[in-house]
Amino acid sequence: MSSTPSNQPFIPIAKPQLGDEEKAAVMAVLDSGMLAQGQRVAEFEARFAELCGVKHGVAVASGTAALWLTVLAHGIGPGDEVITTPFSFIASSNCIIYVGARPVFVDIEPDTCLIDAAAIESKITKRTRAILPVHLYGQPCDMAAIMEIAGRHNLIVIEDACQAHGATFEGRPAGSFGTGCFSFYPTKNMTMGEGGIVTTNDDALAERLRLLRNHGQSQRYQHTTLGYHFRTTEIQAAIGLAQLEKLPAWNEQRIANARYLSERLRGVRVPAVRPNRRHVFHQYTIRVSGNRQALQDHLREQGIGTAVHYPCPIHRQLVYQSLCYDGVLPHAEAASQEVLSLPVHPALSQSDLDRIVAAVNGFAASA
Repeated sequence: MSSTPSNQPFIPIAKPQLGDEEKAAVMAVLDSGMLAQGQRVAEFEARFAELCGVKHGVAVASGTAALWLTVLAHGIGPGDEVITTPFSFIASSNCIIYVGARPVFVDIEPDTCLIDAAAIESKITKRTRAILPVHLYGQPCDMAAIMEIAGRHNLIVIEDACQAHGATFEGRPAGSFGTGCFSFYPTKNMTMGEGGIVTTNDDALAERLRLLRNHGQSQRYQHTTLGYHFRTTEIQAAIGLAQLEKLPAWNEQRIANARYLSERLRGVRVPAVRPNRRHVFHQYTIRVSGNRQALQDHLREQGIGTAVHYPCPIHRQLVYQSLCYDGVLPHAEAASQEVLSLPVHPALSQSDLDRIVAAVNGFAASA
């Protein structure tokens, strides 16, 4: 185990929790000899759909695959526009470009870093087909406003809930408003190693997604549409089922850890949490004015891991510049220079939390 100069263990920014239950579940799959998509995948889909309060869960290979296949399944393509946020992991807008459509970026709220629902309507054109909000860091967007706008303009809503497992808006689960897309990457609130899932109440859409993920097969060797290889394995589903049992307690611990930090940190802006939302803190992301790198260096010297989510808005990424995206989105650009994520994961001890507080406050006091 790596140690700090004071011989204290390093506190990582993320720490996947994999215990005896996950190990036993994987061994049971290996012993069964059934490794590809089977009954465990079907059970996981049903259990995750239940978590989100929807009829269908369609498991796929990754969160990116969930987003891409969802855009495809909705029939979005060349000439279409999808309104989304510039402040996210790039997959949320890449999935729009994959199908030949165009992302249209709306700036973020300056306090939450979520898409500014009040600015969406001004970006709607005759080409707009969908709104794709991102529940960034584990806090849902303003889904009441977004669904109202979508309803008036007959638009599809695709929720990027890849960081929001178990989050709610006004008591309703993320992933249940429009078509939900989740990721099970190792650092998420729950993991399958890799993997993703799409959640929906639409029977026809769910069937279309099942075709697309499995080579377009309606039955074995009967291909009714062009499809892809984005299936989930029994091993992934076995891990996911074990993780689902633990997710509620883990989320509660994340929320408690975040509350502890927010009540005690000084000299930085702590995360803004809207009163009608359950923020599950995939990331605990503060804002640092002017000296972020210095604070990050200080925390690393103190044995505390950090990360910047995200250092460059999507519309400023080189690949998007080559696609002729321009314009100024001031809140997203300001956030990219100030955000800093601190450890919040459920493996943190009380001592870890106190070390984080002492290190941040000590830096603030000496600045």
